[in-house]
This record gives sequence, C-alpha cells and structure tokens, in this order.
Amino acid sequence: MTPHRPDVTELPTAAPKSGALRRAGRIAVPTLALLVAAFSARYFTLDPDTFLAEQRTVYLAHLAPLLLHVGGGVLALSLGPLQFLPGLRARRPALHRRTGRAYVLATAALGVGGLLIAPHGLHPPLSPLGFALLDVLTLTSTALGVHHARRGRTAAHRRWMLRSYALIFTAVTFRLWLVLLSSTGLPAAVVYTSGAWASWILNLAVAEKLLRGAPAAGPVTVTVREA
Repeated sequence: MTPHRPDVTELPTAAPKSGALRRAGRIAVPTLALLVAAFSARYFTLDPDTFLAEQRTVYLAHLAPLLLHVGGGVLALSLGPLQFLPGLRARRPALHRRTGRAYVLATAALGVGGLLIAPHGLHPPLSPLGFALLDVLTLTSTALGVHHARRGRTAAHRRWMLRSYALIFTAVTFRLWLVLLSSTGLPAAVVYTSGAWASWILNLAVAEKLLRGAPAAGPVTVTVREA
C-alpha cells in the first residue's frame, strides 16, 4: 500500500465532566454579567435616586472614585467572557489581545476606585475590609495574569485570568447573595457583611475547582501512521 503522511489527531486528556452544567454556566455567566453591568451603568446618569439609599451621601461626596469603580466594573464584567472563548483566541488573536488590554485597564480602574471608596462603606469594619481585600486580590491576580502573558506562559496566564474574572464576577454573586438572604429574616447588616466576604470566596472556590478539573497541559497530540 502507498504510505501516507502521519495524521495528527488532538485528543483531550480528560473527558469533560458535568457537560450540561458547564454548558448552562457558559450561558448564565455572560448573561448575568451583562445584566448587572447594564444595571450598574445607571450610576452614570448621576441621578442621586439611583444610588444606594444608605450610601447616597457618601457616593455624592466621593463621586470620582465611585464612577471609576463602577465604570471599570461595567467594562470588565462585559469583556471578561470574551476572553475565555477559545475560538476568538485561535482565530482572532489580535482582537483577543486588544480586548484583554481593555479588560486589564478596566480592572485597574475598578480596583483603584474600590480601594478609594471602601473605607466609606456600610457596616464597618468588616464589610469595608472584605471589599478592600477583594480589590487587592483582583488587582493582584490580574497583574499576575499579565506578567505570565508577557513571558509566554499561556497556561499560567489563563489560570490567573480565570481567578481575576471570578473576583470581578463578585458584582453578580454579591447581589444574588443579598436577594436570597434578605428573605431569610436575618438582619440587613448580617446579610450585607457576610456577602462582602462570602460572595468572592465562593467565586474563587468555584474557579479553583474548575482549574483542578482542567487538563494540566492542554490536549495530547497523537500521531497515527497508516500504511
């Protein structure tokens, strides 16, 4: 028989787990992110009635860091899901890099604005401390993602950017926490303060679980020779 050139086939290192749940997550995460981003963007109307009633005076007194924080959050929430689309990375790497830079700048604005306004938050000292730590971790994980990208460490870059977006997604989980626990009869201060910590800790736990379940070194390349 006529010899053929080797056929190279890529096989995943592990079968995907909970496929239906993952597919649901791929739909739910960007949908919720865009909804919260749209809801938060109303702050740019500068209408005091859109501000949290308990924080209205504080927000008006610290409008610049508030808008820096909200603007960065709206952009980062919206751009984040695009960065995890393998098709975009493979077919449009230049677009992936451009949106990635915009995401990093948005995250920087979010984190710096958040750190400036956190000391004036509700229910001190625990709630402001929880949000301040969230901002520090968001800035750190994003910076590490950029660091690894510049050195060509793609796997490490993706791991840190997943952690970064998990922290950004706290904007969603914190609101869900408030909605769900407000109906339990717990004091508002307890619901708010626990959410200031639990919402981002839960997100990081989910991210770490996803990272542990992901292939460590990407697909295995198998060479098949035909005679």
